[in-house]
Amino acid sequence: MVRKMTDPNVERKLVEIMRIISESDKPVGARLIADELHNRGYAIGERAVRYHLRILDERGFTQKHGYIGRTITERGKKELSDALISDRLGFIITRIEELIYRADYDLNTGKGNVIVNVTYIDKDDFDNAIDVVRYAMSQGATISSKIAVFEEDSTEFDIYVPEGQIALATVCSITFDGLLLKSGIPVSPAYGGLMQIENHEPEGFIDLISYNGTSIDPIKLFLRRKSTSVLQTFDTGSGKMLANVREIPAAAASRALEVMELAKKADIQGHICIGEPGEEVFYAPVSRGMVGIPVMAGINAVAAVEEAGIKVETLPVSTVVEYRRMKQI
Repeated sequence: MVRKMTDPNVERKLVEIMRIISESDKPVGARLIADELHNRGYAIGERAVRYHLRILDERGFTQKHGYIGRTITERGKKELSDALISDRLGFIITRIEELIYRADYDLNTGKGNVIVNVTYIDKDDFDNAIDVVRYAMSQGATISSKIAVFEEDSTEFDIYVPEGQIALATVCSITFDGLLLKSGIPVSPAYGGLMQIENHEPEGFIDLISYNGTSIDPIKLFLRRKSTSVLQTFDTGSGKMLANVREIPAAAASRALEVMELAKKADIQGHICIGEPGEEVFYAPVSRGMVGIPVMAGINAVAAVEEAGIKVETLPVSTVVEYRRMKQI
C-alpha cells in the first residue's frame, strides 16, 4: 500500500514550491526551485525538491515538460488558493478550538451542544439524499445516526438556509474533542485524513493533512478532491473513508477510554482505538508523551451522497447544535 503522508512541514514546502512555479511564466526546474527556496529560508536541496515535485505531479498540481521543468496546472492553482496561505495559517484550528469549547454536551444529563457539519441540499434532491444518508449510517459510516433538518429561511443555531434548499446537520467527529475536554482531558486535533479500509476494517491512513498547517478544513479538502469511495467500501469491503486524529496526554488514555465508552450510550461512537504513547497510530505520527485517537469522520454519509451523484455543499465543523434537537434518522 502506498502511503502519501503529509505532515505540516512537508505541506508548507509543497505549497511554497507551487508558489514559485506559479510566479514564473515558463517551466521551472528543480535547481532553480531549490535556489529560490533557499532565498525564502527553506534548507532543502535539489534532490529533495525533485521528491516534492513527484508528489505534486501525482496529485495533478504540476505538469512536467521533459527536462525543461514544471508548470502549475489549473488544479494546482485552485489548491494553492485554498491551501497554506501564510496570512491565514492557523485559522481553521482556531475556529475548531472555539467550537470544542462551545460543545458542552453532558454525557450524564444528556443536555448540551454537539459540533455538527452542515450540508445544503436542493429541495428536489433531499429525499434521495436522505435515503443515501440513512443507508450510510446503517453501515456505521458516521459517529452518530442522529441528524437535524432545517428548512429554508431558518436561523436556528446560526444556520441560515437559502431559498430552495434544506440544511442537514450531522454530528461531527470533533465532538469527541469537546467530550474529552469537558472531562478534563487536554485535547488537540492533529490530522484529517483518508483511511484505507480492507475487509471492512481500517487498515491505515494513506493521506494526512495537519489541522495546524492549513487554512481550510482538511476534511473539506478531501471532499473537494472527491477522494472517498464510501459506497464501494460498503459493497466490497475495500475503499477509502474519511477519518481524523486527535492527540491527548498518554496519562489520560484510560480516562479517555471511559469517556468514549460512555458516549456510545448517547449514540456517539466511531472511535477506532487509542494508540500507544508516542507511537504512530494507523501510520499517523504522534508527538512524544501523547497518544493518538483516530475517529471515523461524521461526514462520511455526506461523502456517500456526493458519490451517488447528488450535488451538495458541505461545511464541515460548522457550528454547534443542541443534541436533543437532533433525531434518529
